[in-house]
Amino acid sequence: MSSTLSALLSPRSVAIVGASDNIHKIGGRPIHYMQTMGYAGTIYPVNPQRESLQGLRAYPSLEALPEAPELAIIVVAGDAAVQAVADCARLGVGAAIVIASGFGEAGEAGKRQQDEMVRIAREGGLRIVGPNSQGLANFGNGTIASFSTMFIEIPPQDGPVAVVSQSGGTAALVYGLLRNQGIGVRHVHATGNQADVTVSELALAVAHDPDVRLLLLYLETLSDPAVLAEAAAVARARGIPVVAVKSGRSQAGARAAASHTGAMANEDRAVDAFLARHGIWRVEDAHALARCAPLYLRGWQPAGRRLVIVSNSGASCVMATDTADTLGISMAPLSAATQAALAERLPGFAATANPVDVTAALLTNSGLFGDVLPVVGADPSADLVLLDIPVAGMGYDVPRFARDAARFADQAGKPIAVAAWQDAVVSEFRAANVPTFVHATDALAAFHQLTAHQQLLRDVAGEPAVPRAGRPVMQTDESSPSHTLSEAASLARLAEAGVPVVEHYLCQTAEEAVAAWQRIGAPVAIKASSPAVPHKSEHGLVALNCNSREAIVEAFTRQTQTLDTMHAPCEGVIVARMSRGQRECMVGAHWDPVFGAVLLVGDGGKYVEVVRDTAVLLAPASPAAIERAVRSLRMAPLLDGVRGDAPLNVAALCDVAAKVGNLVHRAHGQIRSVDLNPVMLGADGAVVVDGLMEVVAG
Repeated sequence: MSSTLSALLSPRSVAIVGASDNIHKIGGRPIHYMQTMGYAGTIYPVNPQRESLQGLRAYPSLEALPEAPELAIIVVAGDAAVQAVADCARLGVGAAIVIASGFGEAGEAGKRQQDEMVRIAREGGLRIVGPNSQGLANFGNGTIASFSTMFIEIPPQDGPVAVVSQSGGTAALVYGLLRNQGIGVRHVHATGNQADVTVSELALAVAHDPDVRLLLLYLETLSDPAVLAEAAAVARARGIPVVAVKSGRSQAGARAAASHTGAMANEDRAVDAFLARHGIWRVEDAHALARCAPLYLRGWQPAGRRLVIVSNSGASCVMATDTADTLGISMAPLSAATQAALAERLPGFAATANPVDVTAALLTNSGLFGDVLPVVGADPSADLVLLDIPVAGMGYDVPRFARDAARFADQAGKPIAVAAWQDAVVSEFRAANVPTFVHATDALAAFHQLTAHQQLLRDVAGEPAVPRAGRPVMQTDESSPSHTLSEAASLARLAEAGVPVVEHYLCQTAEEAVAAWQRIGAPVAIKASSPAVPHKSEHGLVALNCNSREAIVEAFTRQTQTLDTMHAPCEGVIVARMSRGQRECMVGAHWDPVFGAVLLVGDGGKYVEVVRDTAVLLAPASPAAIERAVRSLRMAPLLDGVRGDAPLNVAALCDVAAKVGNLVHRAHGQIRSVDLNPVMLGADGAVVVDGLMEVVAG
């Protein structure tokens, strides 16, 4: 951990500028928390109006302190906060947390004041969290530099989870959700406006904490993906799952892209691709951040996604089965031996196939769950077990249910989750450290996340090293002028990169076009080539299936005259072999200033922007990773051949995509985008028949 972040998370001394004697005020909370939660360092309240606060000597200013504190918490607002930051920078304070609001989130004037604060801090070598930050809390050492009310509402307990959030409210919510499940939380950090220290930097710091086993993130902006990538790498090496919510849109991604690829691989899809490439599981909201924590923390590594459902309600069995099917979780086919063993333990009217309904006999025989769980857990097809209890209570030996489930959880090595809504039932299972959910839907969603996330991590482990993202784009940026190459120039660049392009010739005269057709010896497409007209069809600059001298001369003459009428430069006319495949696909890539080369691959043709059946990855990507993405698309069933069609050569499509991604990655911003549509895909391979490339001028 850097000395700056050490000052934030493990300071030897803390000053509170704007300290209060009232523990319910923002300036009083951190002092109260640190005094009651085990902070062993020195606390310096700073308040010129008081001689003592909360039993501690108070000081009139930072200059009056006997030493420069490692950390300052700045509660005062406006110009006073900026001055406090300047004082910290001048005195050699290690780091500062600016809790005060009214800066970048409050309009242009506040943004200017925030920028001035950051400028002063950087000139003095001071790192700051905030402004508009709820603060940081490290329950491992009692550094509670936060004013969150949630720590009073739900008492803290040190534990294996770290929560790092740009939003203080979201950090508190996730903390509360975890604590309500009985899960201890070590880190709860909120960066606020994130004018300096980011979620990514704090994530990297806590990923090194030897006691952290789960990292949960809330991101609104992602300006430093390289740091988050490093944090994810540290987490993967240590076996720490990372789960994130990413809301909002980045300013860089809001640029209206000139290419179809840029428009379809928008910023949010690029975020998806970035997170997936680094093994970070993305969820939709704060509740989903906390939902899977009980399963992650057990450290289970299920072999697959085959589920066994055990319940005392037939209806619950059916509904849970339906939900599992929706999530792509298959029901485990229990063997005949397993079903015979179940029949020996269950009433004769009970269902022994999966799902297993132990019936209302559970009321008179509280040992049924304990009898059934080891049997289904021993079946080699069972990867996951859901214990669904829609009704229990008086007359049921719930503590025994919990003991039996806990024994299974400890001994079977297979994940088990309990679905129960009654508080008394839930509390028994959670006390026994059995992952418990109020709804079977939540339990199954957590199973889906656990297993899919582990598969993602296995996929990431098989990929080549991820290039460092976010580097400067040589001497270019988003405002650098660019232009679209003609189709002929684009195809030439692609061919140089090893991409298979259709046989074609650039012709300057009608006779050259006729000679090209004769050389090809088959019907051809005639297409005018001009850098000023990238999309030719709407201008009548494409003629298909030309197969006679007359047709070729007519197309050449008409198209060159059209360009002349449009006052567009003419490089000539492309004569290309008519290529037919079983499927029109598309491949594209564009340079994102935050994430680098972003690759798009999927279904193509003229309806590509309407159908939108495409996948987004970061480049460079291996053909294997690209094929996994392609196999996830709606068109995937067609790739293996239907109704007598031959299977398509998916590997050839993925090879094209990998080469295009590499091309844009290596150009490092000099190629803005590449659009290939269609890429004709058949049983014998893939060939690009139309392509455009946007490059930086110069």
